[in-house]
Amino acid sequence: MPSQLLRNKLTRNTVWMTLGQGLRLAIQALYFVEIARSLGTRNYGAFISVVALVGIVFPFGSLGSGNLLVKNVARDKRQFPIYWGRALAFTLLIGTFLLIGVCLIGRFVLPPTIPFLLIALIASADIFGLNIITISAQAFQAFELLNWTATITVMMSGGRLIGALILVAIYPHPTALQWGFLYMGATAGVTFASLCLVCAKLGLPRFSVLRNLAELREGFYFSSSQAAQTIYNDIDKTMLARLSTLEATGIYGAAYRIIDVSFVPVSALLWSSYPSFFRAGSSGIAAAWNFAVPLLKRAVLYALVVCLTLLASANLLPFLLGSEYSSAAEALRWLAILPVLKAVHYFFSDTLTGSGYQGVRTSIQLCIALANVLVNLWLIPAFSWRGAAWSSIASDATLALVTGAAVFILCRRSVATMPKAVAEAQPS
Repeated sequence: MPSQLLRNKLTRNTVWMTLGQGLRLAIQALYFVEIARSLGTRNYGAFISVVALVGIVFPFGSLGSGNLLVKNVARDKRQFPIYWGRALAFTLLIGTFLLIGVCLIGRFVLPPTIPFLLIALIASADIFGLNIITISAQAFQAFELLNWTATITVMMSGGRLIGALILVAIYPHPTALQWGFLYMGATAGVTFASLCLVCAKLGLPRFSVLRNLAELREGFYFSSSQAAQTIYNDIDKTMLARLSTLEATGIYGAAYRIIDVSFVPVSALLWSSYPSFFRAGSSGIAAAWNFAVPLLKRAVLYALVVCLTLLASANLLPFLLGSEYSSAAEALRWLAILPVLKAVHYFFSDTLTGSGYQGVRTSIQLCIALANVLVNLWLIPAFSWRGAAWSSIASDATLALVTGAAVFILCRRSVATMPKAVAEAQPS
């Protein structure tokens, strides 16, 4: 009976997240087309390169507080006020230092043609606003109320679409800086709404920044893992802006955005199943992997269909975004395999996280991120966005192989040690 209830709850939550993410997908598609067409390759390249840079430090803005909230509240609902308060307090405290740091770093890493104010606007929106929005969604995720999680994700995309429509109505061909102001305003509005929603539905926070050393270390692992993930997903856009051209960044960024949008249903499944990975993983990594296998099969099947669809329809991209994006069709064909690779390594990675091997996951991701940067330093100056695409494929493929190997080895080890542990527990 409990397993049947778990399956029903997972199915219901996946349906909610799929509906929410489906609506979000439609909104994101409209928002993406509107912004990409109106900004053009150069301004869109400037915007996306700043977003990619901020994305690297963004996970450290909460120091893994959202993941710790999901982990602990999924096991004990009474812990919610404490972890909700800690998450907000850490975000405000650490985010202030990160905002200053990323603004200073941006002046050296990004091309001088990108305004400093654009960096500050996007950094403020994402380090504070996007972190709080994400934690709010995770609060409902911890209670497995994914209808409200879906609501928050739709609000986030909807707010940006409204901002984009307002901007284009005022300025038919806006600059990246003008979009930065609307981006900041839209994020601030959704942040306030998300905070009110969580407090009304789940309760008020109990503010504290006190954490024991073990939680600080685990939170750092979560943040480092997310940062590494951003590096091998998005650092190539920042590096393209610096080592190639903003036009090339816009072309590659547009194609990669299509990949992100196509991955939304798998993201919905990952969000829905995340708390269950921790519960299954409390019985060991073999139990977490047994839970992951049927979900992985569904995700890979969907990703294969997406891959074939993108290959067949890539030539439509310039008609959708404008003639400036004619090269984006080739970029999309190169990147079409990524949904399959991502589906594989995300489920392997969540198996590691749920069973207490977040340190292993983080170490693997950091190594892949470093390798990605080094390869991009070689490929981007020589091959522009094509080099970035080849590096992305190599990084995701390697990540799938290495995380899969880690899960296999740890499962074998846990099975091998189980008889010994049982024998030692027997009374003599």
